[in-house]
Amino acid sequence: MANQPVENLVIIGSGPAGYTAAIYAARANLKPFVFEGFQAGGLPGGQLMTTTEVENFPGFPEGITGPQLMDRMKAQAERWGAELVTEDVTFVDFSQRPFVIRSEEREVLAHSVIIATGATAKRLGLPCEGQFWSRGVSACAICDGATPIFRGAELAVVGGGDTAAEESIYLTKYGDHVHMLIRSDKMRASKAMQDRVLSNPRITVHWNSEPVDVFGDGEHMQGVKIRDTKTGEVSDLAVKGLFYAIGHTPNTSLFKGQIDLDDVGYIATKHGSVETSVEGVFAAGDVQDHEFRQAITAAGTGCMSAMLAERWLSFNGLVQEFHQTAASEKPEAAPAAKKTEAEQASGFDIGVTKHEGGYALRKLYHESDRLIMVKYASPQCGPCHTLKPILNKVVDEFDGKIHYVEIDVEQDPEIAESAGVVGTPTIQFFKLKDKVGELKGVKPKSQYREVISSHL
Repeated sequence: MANQPVENLVIIGSGPAGYTAAIYAARANLKPFVFEGFQAGGLPGGQLMTTTEVENFPGFPEGITGPQLMDRMKAQAERWGAELVTEDVTFVDFSQRPFVIRSEEREVLAHSVIIATGATAKRLGLPCEGQFWSRGVSACAICDGATPIFRGAELAVVGGGDTAAEESIYLTKYGDHVHMLIRSDKMRASKAMQDRVLSNPRITVHWNSEPVDVFGDGEHMQGVKIRDTKTGEVSDLAVKGLFYAIGHTPNTSLFKGQIDLDDVGYIATKHGSVETSVEGVFAAGDVQDHEFRQAITAAGTGCMSAMLAERWLSFNGLVQEFHQTAASEKPEAAPAAKKTEAEQASGFDIGVTKHEGGYALRKLYHESDRLIMVKYASPQCGPCHTLKPILNKVVDEFDGKIHYVEIDVEQDPEIAESAGVVGTPTIQFFKLKDKVGELKGVKPKSQYREVISSHL
């Protein structure tokens, strides 16, 4: 370890705060090392990866989706030399210098650290919540709303803030009707969002209502039990989906005992600054902000963190500069458009590893003797964006030994429905027409490797 290199700056987390910090630090020739995270702190890209239209971020008068905005920020950070890995940090030690930061796959030493781990959506903890999780109950309408079981169905959203309002409106694209469950007789959402909800004929607001449990047939959810908060009366509401939008918990468990936290678990920073109780450690975004919680304020604190980190490193004589080349500063070309099924058929080659679309899946299912790995995803699903580079790395390790197929559940809803997919991302594994495994959500690379290896 004596010769282990020391990074100028390690950024833990992503989202508008982490990516903005990475952009500013990379532009300052610090070559920041970024642990994007993918599970412990939510998703690379943060909460905006589960957001549809972002209409208040400057520079996008027509609006932009959360995943698109985060993809652009990430690409900009990479363009200027930030090194990003999609891994969760499992250990930090701020008691020694340089600081120690570990994931399951590596240990990194750093002179300075920016924490941008954000906050995680809360769950209700209903008695049957676990039984029907991803079978009707979800904390991400954007991720799961497009799946076939919710199309044309009655749906419910819990919460009265902007997120709940936004998700209710979003779900009207897929569901027949949306029921918004609010504990009190008031909404916490902005006036503009309230107006959009209350004027939408496909949304019914249930005032003074809270869910106490969900029920179903053992396979899928069929409804929610609702209690009137004034009378105590319990009634059944027949819905196929229940989506949570009830607030967040800061992702700071990793830092307890390392830096000062406030009484509800957010990182305590100096007044008007992003400096923490440890010199050289800074905090940005929702992990230290429970008042404003906006993408623009998170980006602002990311900028502040990077600039203060650079000043601190310079003042202490710790900076090692990494200069960009003209070639490295060129942005990558835009990805090619998705192929139609006719194009898939004309270019199909059973010998290659990676495929996309229903045609390829049907051909491989009937004709291939390899293990088939199928990813079901939705274009608006933030976790699906997160999973793509993770799976690409894993699949490349097994090139020529397996088949990998990407299915867009909006383009091929009948395939997703027949496969029993109720949320995205879902990964299914098939061998000789038998389903031999299934993983839902974003998992560590080791879990995908384990399933693949067990069937080779």
